[in-house]
Amino acid sequence: MDWPTLIPLAALLLATGAIAGVIAGLLGVGGGIILVPAFLFVFGQLGFASDALMQICLATSLATIVVTSIRSLSKHRAQGAVDLDILKTWAPGIVVGAGAGVVLANLLDTETLKLIFGALVLLVGLWITFGRTSWRIADTMPTGPLRALLSVMVGVLSTLMGIGGGSFGVPLMTLYGRSVHAAVATAAGFGLLIAVPSVIGFLLSPVPSEVRPPLTVGSVNLIAFALVVIMTWLTAPLGVRLAHRLDPGPLKRIFGLFLLAVALRMLWSALA
Repeated sequence: MDWPTLIPLAALLLATGAIAGVIAGLLGVGGGIILVPAFLFVFGQLGFASDALMQICLATSLATIVVTSIRSLSKHRAQGAVDLDILKTWAPGIVVGAGAGVVLANLLDTETLKLIFGALVLLVGLWITFGRTSWRIADTMPTGPLRALLSVMVGVLSTLMGIGGGSFGVPLMTLYGRSVHAAVATAAGFGLLIAVPSVIGFLLSPVPSEVRPPLTVGSVNLIAFALVVIMTWLTAPLGVRLAHRLDPGPLKRIFGLFLLAVALRMLWSALA
């Protein structure tokens, strides 16, 4: 086993998981939007840059979301905050979209996926910075063809970003009349619907042995998965405690600006 590679890899990933956990608990934003660029940096610095690197980052991030979504969903269900009707009716489209996202991700190279990620994070950053929970399109969730289209889009776009359901699901549900609390709780279920089928797909998507980090199965790096899950599990409660002591409004705007900087850096890196 290549210990000179594994030790710095482990140290950087522990720090990444700790930061992602605090931010997730503090701002209610899933760690995936932080983990993907962090994984990209860590693996790249350790010499694993390749056309398949972005797939590894997306797959590993989504694997962590399986665990965190189960934990989050169980807590929200215990409080009766999850809208099970939305989950049941949106599940087929989200699962289909997640599967399509894996297929699409495997057809694209790292630079193209970085462009897509950067563009989508730019949109998420703009929403977090300038969006208002009072904005409304309608008072009821979409049904019929519009629901089918939007549910598939949530699955596809989330998979291409390596994130759970919060970044797209929460704004979507609040725009259609759901309270923020109900939207956040239900989006935890979206995350599970996205992560499970996409991780299965990525586990069946092998990466050439010469470019993959140690202990990678399919496109999922087991070292990064384990270390990040441990740290987010430990540090998310700290973020929650801080959230009760601090005003989340300014913090969300700061985080939104941070995401805009991440998006522009990703776009610049891909285009350069």
